[in-house]
Amino acid sequence: MALYAIGDLHLSLGVEKPMDVFGGRWENYVEKISYGFGDVNDGDTTVLCGDLTWGMNLREALEDFKFIDSLPGKKIILKGNHDYWWTTATKAKSFFEENGISTIDILHNNCFKYGDISICGTRGWFFEECKNTEHDKKVLSREVMRLEASLKAAGEGEKYVFLHYPPKFNNYECPEILQLLEKYGVSHCIYGHIHGLGCAYSFNGMIKNTKFDLVSADYLQFKPKKLL
Repeated sequence: MALYAIGDLHLSLGVEKPMDVFGGRWENYVEKISYGFGDVNDGDTTVLCGDLTWGMNLREALEDFKFIDSLPGKKIILKGNHDYWWTTATKAKSFFEENGISTIDILHNNCFKYGDISICGTRGWFFEECKNTEHDKKVLSREVMRLEASLKAAGEGEKYVFLHYPPKFNNYECPEILQLLEKYGVSHCIYGHIHGLGCAYSFNGMIKNTKFDLVSADYLQFKPKKLL
């Protein structure tokens, strides 16, 4: 039994928005994802850190979720900035059940146990989106509340936090998120969102007692990162 993570699959099996048009690492990326999951077993768990599908609603995203469901192991998903299909976790769970999707669960105001480790997380918020308006302040406040709810649900023991947006990138930091990681003694923070040339400015390393890792799909060459 192993724990993996990968983000930003950007699937488009039900809509015409394939990432292959960007060339480079994105050429034949669906096949690369299938191949990358080759080391994942049915007893393993993979956390998908947002931006799963270009579908604008659940119906458009169905083929993408069927593809994710067909990959080995259990999948825990969280919301990214391009997950336009997202309305509520309850509606998504009902949709999965109605369509026979059985290996996907949702990380949203909750946590999951993986042995002695708690899997916590939320989407987060990021400087490229934030214009310091009242709306942005409300969004950040909501994301901080969601992350803290997830961390509180975990109780005692080691905690891993999964985000879509990085809490640190180049010279940018999100102090509200970083403070929560420190307050709750989070040992590992895993995030996505960053692609291409931006990966050179991503932060992979330690801040105080928390390890940070970027897991966007193209950065990992579409092979989930083994965490445990």
